[in-house]
Amino acid sequence: MSRVLSTASVPAADRLAYWHEVIERTCVPLDITPIADEPFRGMVTTDRLGCLQISTVEGDANRVRRTARLIAKAEGEHVNLGVQGRNSGVVAQDGREALLGPGDLTFYDTTRPYALRFAEPFRMRLFSVPRQALGLSEPDLQRITAVTLRPDTGTAALVARFLSRLAAEAPSYPPRIGDMLARNAVDLLSTLIAERLGQDTTDTAGTAMRLRIQTFIDRHLSDPDLSPQAIAAEHHVSVRYVHRLFEAEGTTVSRWIQRRRLEACRRELGRPGTGGPSVSAVAHRFGFTSPSHFSRTFRIAYGMSPRQWRAIAGGGCADDQRRTA
Repeated sequence: MSRVLSTASVPAADRLAYWHEVIERTCVPLDITPIADEPFRGMVTTDRLGCLQISTVEGDANRVRRTARLIAKAEGEHVNLGVQGRNSGVVAQDGREALLGPGDLTFYDTTRPYALRFAEPFRMRLFSVPRQALGLSEPDLQRITAVTLRPDTGTAALVARFLSRLAAEAPSYPPRIGDMLARNAVDLLSTLIAERLGQDTTDTAGTAMRLRIQTFIDRHLSDPDLSPQAIAAEHHVSVRYVHRLFEAEGTTVSRWIQRRRLEACRRELGRPGTGGPSVSAVAHRFGFTSPSHFSRTFRIAYGMSPRQWRAIAGGGCADDQRRTA
C-alpha cells in the first residue's frame, strides 16, 4: 500500500517545518526554501519494491539544497533518477545543470551536495536505488549526474515507459514480484548509464556476483572475522575468484571492506549532537578491533583524526575528550 503524506491538514504556520520532516523521513534531509510567500503546499506518495523506492513529490515552487552537513546526518547511499512530471525543474550537481521539461530524466547522487529548483508548482517522480547496486565507480557516477536524458529515444525511452508503468502499479505487486521487478529496474538503469558512458552494456555473471558480495559486505561490517575466505564460503566460490572480481575494480577485497567500514564510521561520527557513542564504540560497531589502528587508518583516509572529524561535522562533543579514542 502506498504511503501518502501531505501538508493539507497541517496549520499554515507549521507546513514548512512539517514538509522538512516529511522529506527527511521519506527521502533525505534537505534545506527547502519556498519561492512564494504563501503557506507551502506539498504531498509525497511513496512505494517500495525490494531495493527500489518510488516517490512522487508534488509541491509549490521552491529551491532545495543538500549540503555536506545534511549529508552527514543520514545513513544510506543512494542514486536517484528524477523524472519531471508537471512543469519544469533544474537539477544541479558536479558543476552541471540539467534543465528538465515534462518527461525528462536525470540522475543525481544523494551522497554529495546538489540543488533542485522549481520555479512553478511541480511534480517529480523519484526512483531511488542503493548506490552500490549500480556498480559504478566514483568517476563514472560523477559523469552521469545532472545530465538531461530525453524520454523519446533509445534506451531512455524504454526505461521511461517501464518505470512509468511500474510506478503506476507498484501498490498492487506482492513482495516477491515487487522484488523481482525492482531488480529488473536496476538492470535497466545500469544499461541506461552504460549507454550514456559509452560502455559495453552486456551484463556478466561476474558483475552480478560482485554486487551481491558488496551487499553482503555492507550487511556484515560489524563482524571482525569478515574476510575473503568467509565471503567465498558464503557465496560458494573460490577465494581466488573473489579476489579476481575486486581486481577488476582496481582494488582488493580487504581494501574494500576497510573503505566501507571507514565510511560507516565517518557517517556515524558526523551525526550532530553531544550524546553519541565514543569513538572507540563506533569503531567496534563497524568491525575495528583496535581503537589505535582505527584512528591511524581514519587519519590516513581523511586527513584528520576521528575526534577532529566529529568536532567539525557534528558540532563537537564536550565529553568526548574523556572517552577512549
